[in-house]
Amino acid sequence: MKITYIHHSAFLVETESAYLLFDYFQGKLPEFSEEKPLYVFASHKHRDHFDMDVLHWAERYSNIHYIFSKDCRMSPHFLEKHGFDLSVRELITYVSPCEKYQVDDLEIETLRSTDAGVAFYVKTNGASFYHAGDLNNWKWDGAGELVNGIMDVNYKNQIKKLAKKDINLAFVPFDPKLGMYQSLGMEYFLENTNAEYVFPMHMWQDYSGIQPFIKRLSNQAMADRIVPIVHENQVFEIREE
Repeated sequence: MKITYIHHSAFLVETESAYLLFDYFQGKLPEFSEEKPLYVFASHKHRDHFDMDVLHWAERYSNIHYIFSKDCRMSPHFLEKHGFDLSVRELITYVSPCEKYQVDDLEIETLRSTDAGVAFYVKTNGASFYHAGDLNNWKWDGAGELVNGIMDVNYKNQIKKLAKKDINLAFVPFDPKLGMYQSLGMEYFLENTNAEYVFPMHMWQDYSGIQPFIKRLSNQAMADRIVPIVHENQVFEIREE
């Protein structure tokens, strides 16, 4: 598999049979071969995770499919107003939290975000992927114990659903804006899932916290699962077993 870090929380996963693009809103993309289907995921409609202009790609790529959280739903009037052919509606699957969907060869399970929309767990042709979207333990100074406590419980309840699932690749928030709590969600994810390769994301182009976090982990096996991000358009090759 080839994984390309595009920007912020946007990653492209290329397998032998398909492209899976998660939470793209800007950044440089490679050319897509028409021989493989392209699946474009949007976990929610926040501007740093979704750009409706991805629907224009259907004018160029005939084998494209969209899997959008239901909060991204666009009415026919809205689509026409913004210059989209209404036929694009047939290419969109809107998803809700805590549901299962089948899109071609993709088995998709959604989790409920602690912010907006969904997180995705996707299985296809023996490979499995998790993209968190904005599902994270968003602990903030000043939010108060009650709010932070509810956040903590909700986050852990969702991640526990992944505990017994195979996960080859995981994309998990590691937001520097959280300050001392930057690694909170990531640590719990590493401790409670068996994800093989864990890519930090949602870092606002500030990757400085990754290496100190890796060095700080006392569990070397956990540290070895983290894939350090250094720059946009970084490409990783992982052999499919």
